[in-house]
Amino acid sequence: MRKLYELKIMEEAISWVKFNKKVVIATVINTWGSSPFEIGTKMIINEKGDFLGSVSGGCVEASVIEESLNLLKNKYLFKRLDFDVSDKNAWNYGLACGGSLSVYIEQIN
Repeated sequence: MRKLYELKIMEEAISWVKFNKKVVIATVINTWGSSPFEIGTKMIINEKGDFLGSVSGGCVEASVIEESLNLLKNKYLFKRLDFDVSDKNAWNYGLACGGSLSVYIEQIN
């Protein structure tokens, strides 16, 4: 089931690129402790803030979207985002419990 969803995400990314939209692909590259998704999970974001897929939840995912928009705005090609959330403040980030997560974002065309 996950593979079909990832295929849908990549098909949508190709569609956006074909329609000259600027697109960022976000990929989970490292996790430790509690993480809602495994390494390799993907999400796409375009310059309007439309997105498909998920790499986390709560404020972490909102930050990935914001950083992706900044990447496009500043014409950077890629960036690594690291999030470290302790158990005691996990709920503040919209997460069930603590852990760490690294997400690699890159512009595709």
